[in-house]
Amino acid sequence: MKMKSYLLLSVCILFWGSNFVFGAILVKQFSPMLLSAIRLSFTSLFFIGYALITRNSVRLQLSDWKLLIPLGLIGTLANQTAFYTGIKTVDGTTAALILSLAPITTAILAWLFLREPLTQRVAGGAVIAVLGVYCVVGVGKPFQITPGMWLIFIAMLTFATSIIMMRKLIERIDPFSATMYSTLIGCAMQIIAAALVEPVNAIWQAPLWAWFLAIATALLMQGLCGLLWNRQIKEVGAAKAAIFLNLQPFVAMLVGFALLGTPVTWPQIGGSVLIIFGVMVATELLPKRGAQFFAKPSKEEKISS
Repeated sequence: MKMKSYLLLSVCILFWGSNFVFGAILVKQFSPMLLSAIRLSFTSLFFIGYALITRNSVRLQLSDWKLLIPLGLIGTLANQTAFYTGIKTVDGTTAALILSLAPITTAILAWLFLREPLTQRVAGGAVIAVLGVYCVVGVGKPFQITPGMWLIFIAMLTFATSIIMMRKLIERIDPFSATMYSTLIGCAMQIIAAALVEPVNAIWQAPLWAWFLAIATALLMQGLCGLLWNRQIKEVGAAKAAIFLNLQPFVAMLVGFALLGTPVTWPQIGGSVLIIFGVMVATELLPKRGAQFFAKPSKEEKISS
């Protein structure tokens, strides 16, 4: 069962890693607030259509709204606005490096608020993967903090926080209902925010191909992948799921090379190997003998062996 969950998480990362490239393309055609509102609108329609077809939704209680409203505000409105505004001035590789802090941030938050164990295996795998991320996007590049980087950092922090909030929410309602309602709430907030700061005629200024790309990425990356991701959080836990986020810079590098011709260096290839190895260590996909150098076995592992 875990192997299936890991495969689905990898599919999500494949699309989300591509989002750095597609997002950089789209923010040249739409303003950040408008782009986020458009994508969230079509994502919401996707969820509503799925709910009508499958009749898979639940009636919410007051306690659910206490998590859903902050989740829509933090995980959707704040996250999407910060990401698309930041990526307008920050290149995709730098954004990927900052967002690679999400797994460690999520693991710490899960340990603090969800009492999920912060094992040596998870911590060791995260460190290895982050070293790989640095090789992919940081070797030989000067580092200077800009306002755009702070916005990407906010996007990372809000995403990690939303994972914890979603993990808490799906203890009471099913993952689809949690994903749908939080997206609908966040979408409504985003539309209101965009209407306040953007001129009405700005929505028709983008070319037709940009609309198709925005809609397709909304349905796949925010709709389908959002649904798959939240379901797998329930299966493997927030901390282990977040480790897969380290694969995003690797995917962004490959998509950038394929679509934009961005050159790939040997340090990036070596770093990509470290990223994959770190994910395998943290998620226990690596055989125990291969991983014991990085983490001591737990009591449960000793008993089972």
